[in-house]
Amino acid sequence: METKIIEDIAIVKSNEIIIKDIESAIDFIMNIKYETNCNKIAVNKEAVIEDFFILSKGLAGEILQKFINYQTKFAIYGDYSKYTSKPLKDFIYESNNGKDIFFVENEEEAIKMLSK
Repeated sequence: METKIIEDIAIVKSNEIIIKDIESAIDFIMNIKYETNCNKIAVNKEAVIEDFFILSKGLAGEILQKFINYQTKFAIYGDYSKYTSKPLKDFIYESNNGKDIFFVENEEEAIKMLSK
């Protein structure tokens, strides 16, 4: 796992899955906040378990609620083009129109959205 700080945003890139369930999400939030003192975090999509993107499993809602509870803005960056689920596309659209959770294509877009 590689972490860099741009402005007040922790940008995390990992080739391994970091966020697997609620407990690992909480550990991730707390570790990044402790290590970087940032309350804005961006992570590459590959670091998030694929089940997260199957909304019927409920994992996304539970995990993202932890980011809200811990007052942490969060962006997941990567390629979402392979997903055809309308509920997921709607979820991403609604999230991106909010102020705390974002699904974007790249690091630069994550920084832009988290800087608002």
